[in-house]
Amino acid sequence: MTTEHPHAGPSRWRRLLRPWSLGTPVVVLLCGSLFVVSAQNSDGTDLRPGRYTDLASLARAESDRYEELQQRVDDLTAEVTSLTESVDNRNVNRFRREIETLQDPAGLLEREGPGLTVTLTDSPEDLVRAATEAGLRLSPFVVHQQDIQAVVNALWTGGAEAVTVQGKRIVSTTGIKCIGNSVTLQGQPYSPPYVISAVGDQDALIDAVADDENLQNYRADADDPEVAVGWDLEIEDEVTAPAYDGLLDLTYAEPLD
Repeated sequence: MTTEHPHAGPSRWRRLLRPWSLGTPVVVLLCGSLFVVSAQNSDGTDLRPGRYTDLASLARAESDRYEELQQRVDDLTAEVTSLTESVDNRNVNRFRREIETLQDPAGLLEREGPGLTVTLTDSPEDLVRAATEAGLRLSPFVVHQQDIQAVVNALWTGGAEAVTVQGKRIVSTTGIKCIGNSVTLQGQPYSPPYVISAVGDQDALIDAVADDENLQNYRADADDPEVAVGWDLEIEDEVTAPAYDGLLDLTYAEPLD
């Protein structure tokens, strides 16, 4: 029979029972389990996708989301309309008549008639390139949000019955804003050329555009051959302004008590 020396180290069995010796295989097993679960959950995709690296990608993503929300709004609106029409109530019928009266001025009905179309475009690429090489300010060579808004406001001033931008009906709550090198309208990004049409008295619309002070600088740049930012005004015998199809829910601020 053998006996251990009193000062000898722990036996092999006791060394295996040390905490770190047991913990290591347990940690390895847990890590392996996590890898398997992650692989199953990801289904071959990145569980932590990278952030958007450019504004164009962000604009496209927001556009896709807007279309999904718009489709849901359309479905819910159709359902509400169907349920409302099935209700035979004096108050409901009265509100329905009021809504029908307000639909046209609110831009919820299609309008057709004579009018005009204004098209805005960026300057030709060769002029932009020459301006860049010369170190010139590029702002005059590009169509901006305020340029589109100025045309729209001038058309309203001229008594336009309906206005569209890129074929989309413009109403009192419509916002036009720039994201990168594109303009976003009702959640959709658009690139130039920007087509703005109006239904109304043609002479009054032309005069309003010609007299608008905010458009004078833009039109001066359009006439300058070294800038030549795009400007085209065309008289239309028939302009169709579709009904507004955007979101109608309004939000507003309330004063604090």
